[in-house]
Amino acid sequence: MGDITINSAVRANLQTLQSTAQLMAQTQNRLATGLKVSSALDNPQSYFTAAGLNARATDLGALQDSMSLGVQTLKAADEGIKSIQKLVNQARSVANQALQAKAKETTLSETATASNLSAAGATARTFTIQVGDNSAVSITLDGGAAGNFATAASAAAAVKAKVDAAGIEGLTVSVSGGNLSFKLASGEDLTIGGAAATTLGFDGTSDNGETLAEARSTYATDYNNLRTQIDQLATDASFNGINLLNGDSLLVKFNEDGSSNLNIEGVGFNATGLGIAETTFADIDADIALLDGATKTLRTQASTFGANLSVVQNRQDFTKNMINVLEGGAGALTLADTNVEAANLLALQTRQSLAQTSLSLANQAEQAVLQLIR
Repeated sequence: MGDITINSAVRANLQTLQSTAQLMAQTQNRLATGLKVSSALDNPQSYFTAAGLNARATDLGALQDSMSLGVQTLKAADEGIKSIQKLVNQARSVANQALQAKAKETTLSETATASNLSAAGATARTFTIQVGDNSAVSITLDGGAAGNFATAASAAAAVKAKVDAAGIEGLTVSVSGGNLSFKLASGEDLTIGGAAATTLGFDGTSDNGETLAEARSTYATDYNNLRTQIDQLATDASFNGINLLNGDSLLVKFNEDGSSNLNIEGVGFNATGLGIAETTFADIDADIALLDGATKTLRTQASTFGANLSVVQNRQDFTKNMINVLEGGAGALTLADTNVEAANLLALQTRQSLAQTSLSLANQAEQAVLQLIR
C-alpha cells in the first residue's frame, strides 16, 4: 500500500473507518458473548480476578453438594431414631401386658376313702407333697382315737388339718365331705404321694396350672422379637454408605481446605447399645427401667443430631449465598451491559455511515481532476 498515494482527507476518513470497524467488531463480540472481558488481552486484572472468584465459587459448589449429602445422612439417622423409638414403645407396651399376666392355679381334686389309720405306724400314716421341682414336704397324720379315719369325711378333714399346718406357700385345701380339693396358686406342678396318700386314695399329680413365668413367656417372645427388629432397623438406617446409628462418623467440610468443618460422631443404637437385654420377664420392673433408659438415650441423641442438622443447613445456606456473591463479583468485572453495547453498536453504525459519506466527499476533488483530463 506504500506505493499508493492518497490525500490527507481520504487518509483521515480511512483511519476513522478502520477504527470504527474495530470498535464494531469488539461491540458485536460483547453482544454475542455477553462479556466485556473475555480474555486476559481485554483487561488482565479484571480477567484474572474474575477467574479466581469463579474458581472459588466452583469449589464451594462442590462443597455444597457434600453438605447436601450430609443433611440427608442426618435425616436418615433421625428417621431411624424415630422408628427405633416406636419399637421401644411397643416393647414397653408388651412389658406392661406381661406385668398384668396372672398365673393359672394348679388344681387337684380327689376323694378320700375310708381307712382307719389310727393304729397304723408313722410310716403308714405319712404322705408327701411336692411343688414343682422343690423338695417334697413330708406330712404324718396323727394316730389319735380309734375311728379317726374310719370315714372318708374324717380322713379328708384330718388331711386338710395337717396340710394347713404344714404352711406350704400358695397351697390351699378345701373339704366337702370326703372330697379333697388342692389348689396351688403358683401354677406349678403338684404331686401328692406316699403310703397314707395311697391308702386314703388322694394321691396323684396335676400339671394343669400355668406358672407366672409360663404366662409371661409369650410376651417375652414378642419382646425379644422387637429387640431383634431394633437391631435390624439400626443396621438399615444408612445413607450413601454412612450409618450414624451403626457407629459410622460423618465429617462435613465447610471451606476449601477443610479447616472449617463439623465432625458428627456416630452411635451404636442396636438393642445392646441401648441397653435393652433379652428377657424372660423374671423382673419386669428392671426391663421397663431399661426401656425408659433407652428412650432417654434416643431423645438425647435425636436432639444432638437435630443441632448438627441445623448447623449444616445454616452453612449450606451461607455457602449458597456466598457462591452468589462470588459469581456476582466476577460478573461485575467481566459481564457486558447489553443495553450499553447495543447503543454503542447503533452509534458506531451511524459513525461508519458518516465516515463513508465523508470519504466520498474527500474523493470528489480528485474526481474533478479526472473530468478535466477527459
